[in-house]
Amino acid sequence: MFRPKLPAMPQPTGQVTPPAVVVKPTTITPGTPAPPPAPAAPVPASTRPTVQLTPGTALALVGGGTAVVLVVGTVLVSMLLAVAVTAASVAVCAVVLRSLLASDAKRR
Repeated sequence: MFRPKLPAMPQPTGQVTPPAVVVKPTTITPGTPAPPPAPAAPVPASTRPTVQLTPGTALALVGGGTAVVLVVGTVLVSMLLAVAVTAASVAVCAVVLRSLLASDAKRR
């Protein structure tokens, strides 16, 4: 009952023919060696302006980053609080229902 029944593999019937394509070995002829690479030209200096942080822009970046961290933290904490409140209310409902069902069973 608990032993699996494996299906029998069917055996090939009739004459088995080999494939029609025959692979023949080929000879390898050596090619000409590649010339050595030419030396690289020096890279020209970039024409883009460099970014310079002044104390005002650094303070603005720090303030912006702090604001983003505070907003994201507030959103995550509020979501966690919503889940906790929902779980607590479901637990209270379960206790009340259990109490009602138990008191109803005692009356009968």
